[in-house]
Amino acid sequence: MAKGLGKGLNALFPGEPLDKTEKVEMLQLNQLRVNPYQPRKLFDEEALQELAESIKEHGILQPIVVRESGEQFEIVVGERRYRAAQLLKLKELPAIVKQLTDQQMMELAILENLQREDLTPIEEAEAYHKLMDALNLTQEQLAFRLGKSRPHIANHLRLLALPEAIRTLISEKKLTMGHGRALLGLKKKKMMDELAEKTVREGLNVRQLESLIQRLNENVPRETITAKKDIFVQEKESELRDYFGTSVQIKKTKNKGKIEIEFFSEEDLERILDLLN
Repeated sequence: MAKGLGKGLNALFPGEPLDKTEKVEMLQLNQLRVNPYQPRKLFDEEALQELAESIKEHGILQPIVVRESGEQFEIVVGERRYRAAQLLKLKELPAIVKQLTDQQMMELAILENLQREDLTPIEEAEAYHKLMDALNLTQEQLAFRLGKSRPHIANHLRLLALPEAIRTLISEKKLTMGHGRALLGLKKKKMMDELAEKTVREGLNVRQLESLIQRLNENVPRETITAKKDIFVQEKESELRDYFGTSVQIKKTKNKGKIEIEFFSEEDLERILDLLN
């Protein structure tokens, strides 16, 4: 993921920037609790340890953002700093207390995570989905506000159609986003989990998986495959798959051919037609 949001927090919250002039106060760690709307599920322990070492040497360079919740404070932005402070057994943290609704709290937590580089593709997809729901945005509107391409947003969102077991494999970095998108092109959906396991077990790359899926979709046994597509056609198919975020096949004869673009629903068809315009 590209570093940072293309247009910053103000693009999504024109009236809710993080005001650097707001009062910073010290809060006890035992007064803090994690954000119930935190989209991040995995925290890299090694990265947290590195952050803790940095804090130990330089201190907390930026206060966390919290909101009051009874006698405690819920962390809106800065959970990694809080976890690193726990590792160091610090007693308190600098914080800015903001008055936020549940929706604003969720949105700011998502945005903070999207500005980081180490979100998994699944976490990024879930963050996009939550923002679209919370702000009632289309894919195109979200892409514009975040300074990203619509295919980038669409390709991530399509990963959410994968079975949970495969999403977990992607989150654990056993499969890549490319593997996930290739698996979505499998016609026999019941075989998806089995094929994902085979991919991990045999260390198949994306191109090998795509080739296997193509054979399965055409129901052609491996041993009957004699002719392979030339490298040019394979490269163009790969480029089109990246652009449309779905399975694309170029079928070429001597003087003519056709391009087949797969879609899975009316909404998916509309998405592809928009990309063709």
